[in-house]
Amino acid sequence: MQFFNHLESNVRGYIRSFPAVFKTATGSILIDEKGNQFIDFFSGAGTLNYGHNHPVFKKKLIEYLEENGIVHGLDMATSAKKEFMAAFESVILKPRKMNYKIQFTGPTGTNAVEAALKIARLAKQRANIISFTGGFHGVTMGSVAATGNALYRSGAGVPLDNTTFMPYEKYLGPNHDSLDYIQKFIANSSSGIDRPAAFIVETVQGEGGVNVASPQWLKGLQAICREFNILLIVDDIQTGCGRTSHFFSFEGMGIEPDLILLSKSLGGYGLPMSLVLLKPELDQWEPGQHNGTFRGNNLAFVAATEAIHTFWSDDRFSQELTAKSHSLQSDLLALKLRYPKVIQDVRGRGMIQGIQMRDPDKAKAIAERAFQLGLLIERCGSQDEVLKIIPPLIIDKELMKEGMQIIEQSIQDVFDRCEGHAEEERKEYAS
Repeated sequence: MQFFNHLESNVRGYIRSFPAVFKTATGSILIDEKGNQFIDFFSGAGTLNYGHNHPVFKKKLIEYLEENGIVHGLDMATSAKKEFMAAFESVILKPRKMNYKIQFTGPTGTNAVEAALKIARLAKQRANIISFTGGFHGVTMGSVAATGNALYRSGAGVPLDNTTFMPYEKYLGPNHDSLDYIQKFIANSSSGIDRPAAFIVETVQGEGGVNVASPQWLKGLQAICREFNILLIVDDIQTGCGRTSHFFSFEGMGIEPDLILLSKSLGGYGLPMSLVLLKPELDQWEPGQHNGTFRGNNLAFVAATEAIHTFWSDDRFSQELTAKSHSLQSDLLALKLRYPKVIQDVRGRGMIQGIQMRDPDKAKAIAERAFQLGLLIERCGSQDEVLKIIPPLIIDKELMKEGMQIIEQSIQDVFDRCEGHAEEERKEYAS
């Protein structure tokens, strides 16, 4: 790692958690330059729902390149773009009776957030946006203003204005209704809260600690939006594309967002791609008013089209994910029962699950030990106290079980080590 330490900026992050030089990857396995194998419970921070180097996608990409298909196209019309849009409309939107326009933004999720915040403010002619405690929406200026984490906010270097934070579900405790709190602040003209253009919310907060919003809370939030003429933006960047067992994380919850944000696994092969789905009446942009040189990633269009046809043309993949997630949840609940002194809570939806440790330092030690044993897992939450489990959706149950066994072994190893140190300290004190 010395080579990277010498040349790469201090801003590098994941390389510190996973100190290996990775060389190849297939499915749910990564291999480093030394030949060590790692089970992937990280999935490129949610970008690799379909695993590494999916053979069907790879074949299509190679064919496209060999035919000299357009790679860079700005927002011009291309065959690859047309095929993606046709697939997205026929397979994703129409069966769900969803009526949205598609806006291709710059290829990162944060740019989709920026576009959504801009069009909401433009459409409603209001500056304020309401975000939620624990929310993460990116680190560019508009999106980081809507992000709760102090570390990310401190990197901006300027005041982060025109955003108000409200309590996410259960933030005030299990017996406090945050919707009532929010409604009173919006309704009361003396609350000091400017009427917002939009609420932006994650149905499952990934970076925030795998906090899960209930359907009832989300429907209540939408009701507030409708009552006060506020737009509802659902950030589905990490939890979309199947992560919760459905293509959209809010399916079946009785809500209809005004804007939906997709990125990460949308690109199919790990290729950068983002879009905003917006209600037709909100499409008030002037041509080029929000643009970007790389808002037409045609390789991503090719892989994304193949992903849609391969996995979402019927309900089989969704049903497989539901069964797989039930197995994962069962293992997590059993783990919590075995280690009540270490684990405070387990929670999640579908194939995004979190293990909240009572001690953030132990969470760090467990993640490090898991890496030593051959598992990639990241931490999240306000104190990085939650182990976040987001394996590729295509992972087989046996490999997922093996990953869970590594987590348990890591918990046991860290627990035994801490107990051993405590015993040594007691002996030293007694002597």
